[in-house]
Amino acid sequence: MSGPFLSLGVLYLVQGFPYGLQSGLLPVLLRSQGLSLSHIGLTRALYLPWLLKFLWSPLVDGVFLRQTWLVLSTGGLCTCCALCSVLPLQDTFTPLAWLLLLMHILSSMQDVALDAVTVAVLDKEQLGLGNSVQVVAYKLGSVLAGGGALAVLHRLGWRGVFLLLSLGYLLATLCALWSTTLREESRCHGNRQSCGPALRLPDVVRGVVTAPGTVWTAVYVLVYKLGEQGSLSMVPLLLLDHGVSPAALGFWNGILSLGFSIVGSVAGGFLLRKGRRLHLLLRKLLILRVSCLVLQTFLLSSLGKDGGSVTVFLLLTLVLQHFLAGAVSTITFTLMMLCTQQAHKGLQGSHYSLLSSLEVLGKVVFGAVSGILVDSLGVSSSFWLFIVLSCLPLLHLQRLPSSLH
Repeated sequence: MSGPFLSLGVLYLVQGFPYGLQSGLLPVLLRSQGLSLSHIGLTRALYLPWLLKFLWSPLVDGVFLRQTWLVLSTGGLCTCCALCSVLPLQDTFTPLAWLLLLMHILSSMQDVALDAVTVAVLDKEQLGLGNSVQVVAYKLGSVLAGGGALAVLHRLGWRGVFLLLSLGYLLATLCALWSTTLREESRCHGNRQSCGPALRLPDVVRGVVTAPGTVWTAVYVLVYKLGEQGSLSMVPLLLLDHGVSPAALGFWNGILSLGFSIVGSVAGGFLLRKGRRLHLLLRKLLILRVSCLVLQTFLLSSLGKDGGSVTVFLLLTLVLQHFLAGAVSTITFTLMMLCTQQAHKGLQGSHYSLLSSLEVLGKVVFGAVSGILVDSLGVSSSFWLFIVLSCLPLLHLQRLPSSLH
């Protein structure tokens, strides 16, 4: 089974590039140029295509083969990175923002096709490993394009960084073109397409929403990242304000933290393969996540009042948060795919697109306003609000439907 996991892993790897660029490189670049936390938070609006991908998921399911969509979207991302390489490092925000928006559009289309392929080719026993591959590859792509780009920017230069990313997309395009797994799945999908007319959008929505467990899962994915996202968005910028260098942040919050997120994702998949009950494992991880956020909030109240030990401990809490985030994400995506596999096979691509769009919605909306909250409420009050929000998924987990156990 190495074939499917290899091709899926390569495509999920490059899917993480746009997120890494925007979450790792862009905020530090803009903060270094003097932009406020509120303005930096509002750049999360560039994630809008991920919230709208459910609207074009019936198009991806009904027109062309999924392999064709993967080749076209990944090739388009290769071109975007090549265009980014010719931008000057200074005064790049407006053209870079437009190119990032286009990259998010293409990446979201790639995601619809790739998730549909993943749900189709993996059985229930493979979901834990499959989601580990998905999350690990995506996080690794984020590391390479985010913290990795920050760490090597002064050595390779702006042009060199984006040419390397463009090369990565080119190799992924060739993988999508030559993959036997994608070719076979696309052939089966094409046979299903020819069996009858495409469903209208209202029919798709009705079929998706009425699938067992969908409403519960939709609410869960909307709230499960709120507090975590607020903390992970603000702590690096607050550390930057207190003298931590961009290069140090690139190492701690980019390479090291996201590296531990990858380890957490692998650990989550491993524990699921060992037969651990999904909901019990998820509850323990969510409790640990709240505890870490409480510790972080107390440390922030002492930031700048000592010789630097609080800064070191805050950086360590970032590493722990990313580890827990990786494990929670793997288990959550497994939960989402379990829910999707209960939907009608002809609607599974659209079903999973809806759930993943809602998952992004919760992160993006709160990430966009977290800077405004910190600017208006202050650091302490904002982080206690993050703690309260982190308790919501724990409460919701008490009402897990029996179909998802």
